[in-house]
Amino acid sequence: MHNLFFKHRCTQRLNAKIPRKLSLRTSALLFAFLCVLLLLLPLPTSAAQTQPERTPLTLELLQERLRTPTLREGNLTVDLQKMVIDLRPENASFRDAFYQLLRKELGTKPLGLDLSYALILGDFVGSDLGLRTSLYAQAIAPIFTATEKEELERLRFICLESLANSKDCRSLLGTEPTSSSEIAVFRGVLKLVQTRFNGEMKFSNTFFLQSVDAQGATFLQSTNWAETRFGRPVSFSGTKFKQPINFQGSIFFEKANFKQTQFQEFADFQGSIFEKIANFNQASFKQLAKFSSVQWQENADFSDVRFGNQAQFTKANFNQFLFLTDATFEQALIFREVEFNQSVNLQGASILNQADFSDARFSKEACLSVPGLTFNSNQAKILGNPGQIGKMFCIPTLQGNQNILRNLGQNFRQQQQVADANELEYTKQQLRLVEMSRLLTATNINSASVASLIKLGFSPTQATAIAQRRLVKSFRNSSELLTLADIGLEKYTQLSVDVQRLIASHRLIVGESLSIGGWLLQAWSWLGLSVLLLLSGYGTNFWLVFGVGGVAIAYFGLLFWLVDRYRRLHPVAIIPTSYETIAILVSFSVLEFLSLLAIFRNAQQPWLTLGCLFIILVPVPLALLIRLYQQGRYHDLMNVSYFTEDGTFRQLRLLIGRLPVIPRNQTFRERYMPLLSDRRWNWLNYYDFSLNNLVKLGFNDIRLRDEHLPGIISALAWYEWSLGVIYITLVLWTLSRTIPGLNLLIYLK
Repeated sequence: MHNLFFKHRCTQRLNAKIPRKLSLRTSALLFAFLCVLLLLLPLPTSAAQTQPERTPLTLELLQERLRTPTLREGNLTVDLQKMVIDLRPENASFRDAFYQLLRKELGTKPLGLDLSYALILGDFVGSDLGLRTSLYAQAIAPIFTATEKEELERLRFICLESLANSKDCRSLLGTEPTSSSEIAVFRGVLKLVQTRFNGEMKFSNTFFLQSVDAQGATFLQSTNWAETRFGRPVSFSGTKFKQPINFQGSIFFEKANFKQTQFQEFADFQGSIFEKIANFNQASFKQLAKFSSVQWQENADFSDVRFGNQAQFTKANFNQFLFLTDATFEQALIFREVEFNQSVNLQGASILNQADFSDARFSKEACLSVPGLTFNSNQAKILGNPGQIGKMFCIPTLQGNQNILRNLGQNFRQQQQVADANELEYTKQQLRLVEMSRLLTATNINSASVASLIKLGFSPTQATAIAQRRLVKSFRNSSELLTLADIGLEKYTQLSVDVQRLIASHRLIVGESLSIGGWLLQAWSWLGLSVLLLLSGYGTNFWLVFGVGGVAIAYFGLLFWLVDRYRRLHPVAIIPTSYETIAILVSFSVLEFLSLLAIFRNAQQPWLTLGCLFIILVPVPLALLIRLYQQGRYHDLMNVSYFTEDGTFRQLRLLIGRLPVIPRNQTFRERYMPLLSDRRWNWLNYYDFSLNNLVKLGFNDIRLRDEHLPGIISALAWYEWSLGVIYITLVLWTLSRTIPGLNLLIYLK
């Protein structure tokens, strides 16, 4: 301890003897050394690329570059890369000479112009660099090659075909060339990679015969490409437009690439034509984006685009697919009077304000694909023509999309578009039926035998590994198949695709295995849901329910007339008159025709609906009828009708509590009198009885008598009455979902 204390004291004394001035001098020298070291070190590569060294362009340097063009990618190009080009008004002499020299060389020779990494000071009037010519075949300048003349004629053909609302295209409809039918032709390649324009950029009414590459360019002022034609691919990928940009009336003959482009002000593409793919992937529109009356001949890709303001596509024409995947719309999205010939992919998109599809026209193949759509009905709206827009949504699976279906349904209920809300509910229940069908018919990997797994495509080793694995722990999803050593990635990919498809051909599911009781309950739910969808559209289509009821009423009315009026041929014939037979058959045909017309006009699957009706209406009554005529009828009161009517008064009655057979009471027997078979209108009573049984509504209270009544006829009446209880419930449920006021009362609690 003594030694340590002694050393510490010595150290303190030595430090105290060091002069303070020496410490300050050492620090200053160290700082100077570091500064020199930083100056000698090279700058990072990214910084060097951001600020390239540029050379001021002079007339002598320009003339030299014009005399010695560079061969790049097979094209002779005037190389003005990394130049500072001063075109400001105070440098007017250089500016005029610049345009004159370039116009002379670029007009007489198919030379390209490379302004990559250049800095343009002042306004750049690029259209003055092209050779002006008429688009009429007889007036095209002879300096153009045969290929170039074909390109010019192609422009004229496109204009005449599309009848675009542009000045040069309208002028072509005349018979004589005019000054307005002329266009500036830029014959060579134009490269503007990383070019910076400090002034306005003007390239209006220009036809580029070769490609335009403006990747990463920056336009600080407004840019005018109006009435411009791009004969080859054009790329504005990564370009920044700081001020308004005008592509109004332009035509893109080849692919147009605007990937990751930043439009910080108004972007105007009105009346443009995209002959090939238009790629706006990951672009950003901070202000109004106008794509009104644009024709998209091939796919339009707006995936992952962010619209900070309105996006207007009014009267546009999409001939192929429109991709809006993962796009974000902060303000209104307007598709009024748009024509869609293929699907619109809105998967994962976010609608934060409003999407307007009013008067939009959809082809048979077109729909709005909205799985994963982010849409809150309390904050945003989707507008469309009532009764039509709800049919345009297509969702492949119910899993993961229940929330969007609920929000869309609530959106249309808030706008009192009940038909559209019901259409979405019908879609939801259809998807639910598909899932239930898959659970009943597909092979569950947690309960399938090894032989079943082998039939699915697994090898015996893989099937055995699956069986051993599920003894320890059941599979919860298909991705857990990768945990097995014997399952390869290729096999997993194939099976995962099968699992995701919700169609009837699904062969494999992953989930909890159903017991026999659970399977039966699931089958009963499937059957009930199928009947509701087929006979009423899950309570969303009253006219379909009306048609189903009409078929049943006419059918049972004919049956009751037959059993009452056609009893036997021997020994004494009891049969109806020819007039009554003709009347009942004609009326039956008319009622059935009108009812079937309602079914075929309103049912999604009319033949399946008729098949369901056949199973419900035909087998049981037909079996009773066959048995009735097999055993014959031998009882008292053979000449008296089985049907009686309340003779005390006639009126339209609601007969909810009425039963089909009168009670065994003498007072009732006195009130209810048999139907008169000698009246020419007697056949109407059988329809009235069928109406009473099925709808619980009728003009007369007609029932079966309680004396000398064959049990088969009573069973037939009770069968229809039982169906009537179910049918009237279905009618009331459907009315509650289709009447706007009652619908809002139920759903907007």
